[in-house]
Amino acid sequence: MKTKKKPTTPLQPKCYSLSTLYLVPTPIGNLADMTFRAVEVLKEVDFIYSEDTRTSGILLKHYGISTPQRSYHKFNEKERCEEIINLLKEGKNIAIISDAGTPGISDPSNIIVKEVIKNDIKVCPLPGATALIPALVASGFDTEMFFMVGFLPIKKKDRERILNTLKTLKDTFIFYEAPHRLARTLTDIKNTFFEADICIAREISKIYESFYRGSLSDILENIDKIVLKGEFVIVLSPKKDHHNFIDVKELEKAILKRYKEVYINEKQSTASRYLAAEFNMPKNEIYQIIVSSEKLSSQNS
Repeated sequence: MKTKKKPTTPLQPKCYSLSTLYLVPTPIGNLADMTFRAVEVLKEVDFIYSEDTRTSGILLKHYGISTPQRSYHKFNEKERCEEIINLLKEGKNIAIISDAGTPGISDPSNIIVKEVIKNDIKVCPLPGATALIPALVASGFDTEMFFMVGFLPIKKKDRERILNTLKTLKDTFIFYEAPHRLARTLTDIKNTFFEADICIAREISKIYESFYRGSLSDILENIDKIVLKGEFVIVLSPKKDHHNFIDVKELEKAILKRYKEVYINEKQSTASRYLAAEFNMPKNEIYQIIVSSEKLSSQNS
């Protein structure tokens, strides 16, 4: 007689703790964007860890939330991480909130989340406000595939490295930027992409919410018309082919400028290979541009 096999149960997540770390989004501007669930969680947890307790205090007071707050930021995150892990192991429930938006997106809480997961403690992310999705869907660009870049590095070499890597992709890109660095970042993007369609979202969900749309060149030429206050999200839609959108002479000038600045001491064939990767062009075309330029220079000298 055959015995029936016992039904198998689906694999359950490995989690030994009864406590939970909640990642709670907060409004990026309009206080009414707080969800009912977010308010409920913040009222019921044992502690709220806030990026800035003064900023968060305004929100918590507005919703009548009296849960004790503690601060976390990039200068004390490692110390707070150990503290949070210990509290969770004691059975406490913790919520993390950032100054605005979803924790873990361009803020320090990512390290805390990684350590909580390593310790097999439950992480519960709540859906809610974030700046990148409203900016993307209001841009009018392709939303099927997009790449979230966030803030570019401060160092010029690191910025160039990332932008040159992005140039090989054809997706929509999303950047965050501060007002005082907006012009520099747009200039760096133009030096890499040459041209693109762009949408700059400013102060999303706030009273002075604004969208600036146009070509990268037009935006830079009219940068003085952009109010440089608040939070900015840059949505970029690259052109598919350099030859379709840029004057040939302008392209050649850009290639030669890059050659003289970076690869002048390399063999022409080696420099052509590097530049071909950067400009997404055939190596032999780059080589001809360099050779023709140097022949012209020698004739004129």
